Amino acid sequence: MTHWDLVVFDIDDTLYLERDYVRSGFTAVERAAAGLPPDFASLAWELFESGRRGDIFDAALEHHADATARIPELVEIYRSHLPTIRPLPDAATALDVVRRDTAIAVVTDGPATSQRAKAAALGLSWLGPQLVLTADLGPSFGKPHPRAFELIEERTGVGGNRAVYVADNPAKDFGGPRSLGWSTVRIRRPGSLHEAVDSGDDVDVEVVDLAMFSAT
Repeated sequence: MTHWDLVVFDIDDTLYLERDYVRSGFTAVERAAAGLPPDFASLAWELFESGRRGDIFDAALEHHADATARIPELVEIYRSHLPTIRPLPDAATALDVVRRDTAIAVVTDGPATSQRAKAAALGLSWLGPQLVLTADLGPSFGKPHPRAFELIEERTGVGGNRAVYVADNPAKDFGGPRSLGWSTVRIRRPGSLHEAVDSGDDVDVEVVDLAMFSAT
């Protein structure tokens, strides 16, 4: 493994499969929200599996009388639930190996409530200030904006080609760290949401798991 002084991970589809969070969220909504169809979670999951995005709750409640009024409630339950997710085995091993002798951090996009819940479920709270949720920085600072990566540099004292960002989405993940001279590793996990998207020229290395970070 190339040795960097700082390894920064994304969360979704990097340390676990995001589809597991989605399914966990649908189940949580069905359990917590009264009066939903008894097959709500399975119907929402079928819609997700078919490629539906953005209006799954609306579609799942298409014939429900007060569907529109209930969507904000369901979204809040979905985003705030404590998900039943855990790091994939290769990710758990990589985190354990990297943290032994290398600075480690996480930078993740998405609603702060849901990303904080994911981090807790994945056992990442020990990172403290080196766990950066871009949503906490303000609406203009999501990836690919470099601010989150600049913060990590400030907090660890490491940057440039001594740092690497490991993430999954070539549409937004790598422009920010690359603009600061970081190395980039794109993980293209089977079953991940962006698996079919080709990597761009801001990706140095493409892998299907995190085994490279477990090498001794």
